[in-house]
Amino acid sequence: MSRVFRGCKVLMAAARAGATDGKRKIVGILKPLPVSPAMRNFVGAPEISRAEAVKKIWEHIKLHQLQNPTNKREIHCDEKLKSIFDGKDKVGMMEIAKLLSPHFLKSS
Repeated sequence: MSRVFRGCKVLMAAARAGATDGKRKIVGILKPLPVSPAMRNFVGAPEISRAEAVKKIWEHIKLHQLQNPTNKREIHCDEKLKSIFDGKDKVGMMEIAKLLSPHFLKSS
């Protein structure tokens, strides 16, 4: 049994050594992408990652107390949120990612 675990330690050490080289490519929701003019006005940057955009939207929602107090899953949109949420007065918490997709432009 000890041989099996000793082998795992060696493999894990090699994996950790490879992860610290700092040359990893940023992909997925962490990759900054160009955004639409409406999103650019909201976040104040020409490029942002999806994760950072959602974070900024939630900061705005919390700062302006736009969550429905009786149903926390419902967001009341102010004018700034309406500009990126297709002019909707209310959106569900789970709709946010779907409504943000058109604002991220495909980079080639």
